[in-house]
Amino acid sequence: MQVIRMEGSSAVCLGRNGEARLDTLLCGPLESGQWVLGFLGAVREVIDDERARLIGEALDALEGLLAGEAVDLDAHFADLAGRAPQLPAFLQGVSHNECP
Repeated sequence: MQVIRMEGSSAVCLGRNGEARLDTLLCGPLESGQWVLGFLGAVREVIDDERARLIGEALDALEGLLAGEAVDLDAHFADLAGRAPQLPAFLQGVSHNECP
């Protein structure tokens, strides 16, 4: 979603499904035009234009699939195509016996 304006500790944002008010207590004040990932009514992460574009393309693909359209998944998930899955940094170098 893209921030339209701040109102107190909330950001009014515009996304694919219209406007929403997101709590910003986890990230702090935001500027109009910034991109954010929201979950359960709160901003979870501030993202850049490129990440917002990639997420938009992935959501376009999912909407197309749900509508029964033929979708070029490699094009819509270009950042993931042709590479092996990667563990998050905090799990790299941890043996599976050490995981909880």
